[in-house]
Amino acid sequence: MIFKDKVAIVTAAGQGMGAAIAKDLVEKGARVVLMSRSEEATSLAEKLGGTGLQGSTANIQDLRDLVELTAERYGRIDFLVNNTGHPPKGDLLDISDRDWQEGFELVLLNVIRMVRLATPHLAKQGGAIVNISTFSAFEPSALFPVSSTFRAALGSFMKLYADRYAEKNIRINNILPGFIDSYKISEEIKERIPLKRAGKVEEIAKTVSFLLSEDAGYITGQNIRVDGGITRSI
Repeated sequence: MIFKDKVAIVTAAGQGMGAAIAKDLVEKGARVVLMSRSEEATSLAEKLGGTGLQGSTANIQDLRDLVELTAERYGRIDFLVNNTGHPPKGDLLDISDRDWQEGFELVLLNVIRMVRLATPHLAKQGGAIVNISTFSAFEPSALFPVSSTFRAALGSFMKLYADRYAEKNIRINNILPGFIDSYKISEEIKERIPLKRAGKVEEIAKTVSFLLSEDAGYITGQNIRVDGGITRSI
């Protein structure tokens, strides 16, 4: 029970990677507070013995409510896992201003807001943050132009925060998943992946738990690829 007495917030936790992360944290002893736009996060939280809240990561009041609920119910926040849905897609110059704005709020601004809200609580005893990013953050993909653009910016924010708050004993890292089995992957895409398969949500979850744990106590400010080898840069 490596996370005994630890309290973790996980956003977009109703299904897919977020749900898998929540389950793995509970298996390792953490208490979780989960949020998603649907009722799935509240249902999952109930099953896991945690707390759930229905809300959107793009809504600042929902984020405030999430942090306040966690602090009031458990008296502390040790871990923050910023997970989001998928931003709009499209051909690069056909993407509307509205879709770019939606992507900015979904991918980047929500993380900045959550980190701002949670930091005073994390600083009380130290803690760790993991942001779920994407493999295309530093090898931009035309398939995901909005995601690629704003998650590159997320890497910069993450590094600036790591430098600033290491003295408060708060670590922060990004995970860069490749194609994951929470959605359908074509055979053509699988052939592009050296491991020739999609990643499992459980593999992402275990990587998150490692980065939150004391075993990763000297890791901060890093972008960790969990992509089956699809990215080529070294």
